[in-house]
Amino acid sequence: MAFQVMGVTAGRKNSNSEILLKEALLVCQEMGAEVRMINLKDYNIIDCNGCTSCTMGMSMGKYTGCSLDDADDKKKIMDVMLNQDAVIFSAPTYDLMPSSLFLKFMHRNLAYESAFLTKIGAIEPRDRVGALIAVGGSTRSWQSMALECMQATTFTNSFKIVDMYMATQVPAPGQVLLYDEKIARAREIGKNVMEALNTKPEERKWLGDPDYGWCPNCHSNSLCLGEPQWKGLQYPIECTVCGAGGDLERTPDGKWKFVIAANGLERDRTTEEGRGVHCDEIAETQGGFFMDPKKREEVAAKLPKYKELKFPELD
Repeated sequence: MAFQVMGVTAGRKNSNSEILLKEALLVCQEMGAEVRMINLKDYNIIDCNGCTSCTMGMSMGKYTGCSLDDADDKKKIMDVMLNQDAVIFSAPTYDLMPSSLFLKFMHRNLAYESAFLTKIGAIEPRDRVGALIAVGGSTRSWQSMALECMQATTFTNSFKIVDMYMATQVPAPGQVLLYDEKIARAREIGKNVMEALNTKPEERKWLGDPDYGWCPNCHSNSLCLGEPQWKGLQYPIECTVCGAGGDLERTPDGKWKFVIAANGLERDRTTEEGRGVHCDEIAETQGGFFMDPKKREEVAAKLPKYKELKFPELD
């Protein structure tokens, strides 16, 4: 049976994000995959309303779905996307980050947390491969959080990101077609996705540039100073994407590298085990609130002040 590969883009029609995605998918098709592609601009996607019904249901071991399931096209898309062997995502960069349409779509993924849905038998187990393409009009300096934000949104559905590419300095519609090397890099994305699919899940690894990014675990290019986490865990330096903890060390040639600590992957967000710790944290903090009548009474007593407080809005 052929591998199922899907492309999801949030870019302009027939423009850079879509062109690069199509080129990557074309390679997958040439290598035997059955491919499909959607542009999110063709679908109705509503913002998450923060109702928390999905997380409350999960904390009780129940699948409640999303409260917006019947209001837009999100569920329609997810029913297909979660049954793919691989998904390649592409999005334009606006103000350093992926477009709001891409983020709006991906931020709704929590209601479709694949590890939970698999555990309760709602969906079939599947080892998903993922790849990312970000496109912008400037260099990385003006796309500095694009790939990092895109990768962070793939955790919930357990995508193994095997490659990612940032196409720079192509602001005009279709401008990417002037650069053969950018088209070739998109084709490499497709090739790497298929190579990963033809590799045993437990042996799949990063197939992009081995030196890409600061983090040797997820290859993000973003680090931050560590702060105390739940139950006191702390590292000097953390990857802002996967959460790997460690420190900076000077190399013999005078440069710096991020070295992950021996316990630095305890809460690796790219693994279901690492995210499970976060679920335990939410169960304690959220569950601790709902299960404590005194806390709920205190909030109920203080809330009227803010309900009644009004400021002038737009004329």
